[in-house]
Amino acid sequence: MKADYVIIGAGSAGCALAYRLVMAGKRVDVVEFGGSDIGPFIQMPAALSYPMNMSRYDWGFSSEPEANLGNRRLVTPRGKVIGGSSSINGMVFVRGHACDYDHWADQGADGWSYADVLPYFIRMETSHGAVSDYRGTEGPLHVTRGQRKNPLFNAFIRAGREAGYPTTEDYNGAQQEGFGAMEATIWEGRRWSAANAYLRPALKTGLLRLRRGLATRVLFEGKRAVGVEIKNARGTEAVLAANEVIISASSINTPKLLMQSGIGPADHLIEHGITPLADRQGVGANLQDHLEIYMQYTATQPVTLYKHWNLWGKGSIGAQWMATGQGLGASNQFESCGFIRSGAGVEYPDIQYHFIPLAVRYDGKAAAEGHGFQAHVGPMRSKSRGTVRLRSADPAEAPEIRFNYMSHPDDWAEFRACVRLTREIFEQKAFSEYKGHEIQPGKDVVSDEAIDAFIREHAESAFHPCGTARMGRADDPLAVVDPELRVIGVEGLRVADSSIFPRITNGNLNAPSIMTGEKAADHILGAGMLAPKNLGPQMAAGWDRMQRSG
Repeated sequence: MKADYVIIGAGSAGCALAYRLVMAGKRVDVVEFGGSDIGPFIQMPAALSYPMNMSRYDWGFSSEPEANLGNRRLVTPRGKVIGGSSSINGMVFVRGHACDYDHWADQGADGWSYADVLPYFIRMETSHGAVSDYRGTEGPLHVTRGQRKNPLFNAFIRAGREAGYPTTEDYNGAQQEGFGAMEATIWEGRRWSAANAYLRPALKTGLLRLRRGLATRVLFEGKRAVGVEIKNARGTEAVLAANEVIISASSINTPKLLMQSGIGPADHLIEHGITPLADRQGVGANLQDHLEIYMQYTATQPVTLYKHWNLWGKGSIGAQWMATGQGLGASNQFESCGFIRSGAGVEYPDIQYHFIPLAVRYDGKAAAEGHGFQAHVGPMRSKSRGTVRLRSADPAEAPEIRFNYMSHPDDWAEFRACVRLTREIFEQKAFSEYKGHEIQPGKDVVSDEAIDAFIREHAESAFHPCGTARMGRADDPLAVVDPELRVIGVEGLRVADSSIFPRITNGNLNAPSIMTGEKAADHILGAGMLAPKNLGPQMAAGWDRMQRSG
């Protein structure tokens, strides 16, 4: 039976979109190449470093050598599994700042201002930590806060206050700026991925089918999309749509699939023997990401997670979680955070902190110098832009990913501010009983040149790629989709994932990606959008003349 809609990708946006369409009585086929998300590596929050480093769950992408980062290739994990990257991410839940979405609207994404998207953030969530007019109470996505039992979590929040920054009761509500509790997509001790929140309930309706295979190209009759060609163990199949095809394949795979289907920069397509159907120069352009460094310190007291950093400790945590769903295994260990401005005249936060009571690499492969702790810190709005391009016309081959990290001079100034402002925070009284010496960058890394060298060698992706099929007005030559997410130049085809972001949002991208799927459903169904909610953000007093006003 032909589905009404075919969605390519069972990730964050795709799952949310599928759920809303079937709840409206539509028949939906979801094409997904990845396998099952069942198992402790994905479902146990504390095991987050494992799935993003397992070829079973991750596409295994990496960038081309990055010229401004010592020609390093940076890994670019993307979820190759049910739930997509929501099944392998750090589970941190950040909506972004209200000004991010107002900027989208200013750039031609009409109907995507903060007042327009806030109702969708509210609809999608059940907030267990914060209650206000900004927050949802009846949505499929459970959003919780850690218990912050480790004293270092609250020490980090206190240190921010002592350094003159505000505290925030809810960075996803009225006031993002400040230090406070971090929120996560964790529920009853489990990763609450888009698969758990949306896909499984949708499957129970009987209106959703999962179709396994690698999407190789969108099928067209003339300029109208009618389905998608997939390859699987049975060979090549056509999955057809009566109404529309929606690509929700990630900011890496979505532009790749568009180009394989003849939508993209015509000269690039011809170079790979692909006949252009729609010459859209913006496909694969505008690639953005967040970079971060880990500011690490030794701990003078054995209060960190290092005491569990051994085979016995990890086994005990896993056993407790398997038996009860509780304990350290039930947390992603990102339980406190901060959003600050890098300088006077910066209107809203442009630096984000994730704090963790352990000094360790993100991939979990090395703990530094025994007991320690760290803050992940990086600028939020880099001006650098990169590209996703085809390596060949072979759909099985990974694309060429060039972020062009640190290619704008402002990036360096912003990162230096990150280092210096973070050191000041850790010098506060709140850490005096816990902090030993600085592991990295190290006390001798003081000058601009030394800090730049450290960044060049140690900056890592925060795994927030976006922007490669950006939304804009239909007459914008670099826009790929219009504000209703319809691909410009063809019919019957939309994009709904982080590819459509005109500019990267403040913080982690899972929440905005899910919101995109939620809002896309109403555009597709055509029954009207949720009414705008005019709750503005609380901005820092004196932001134009003060770097902090806590």
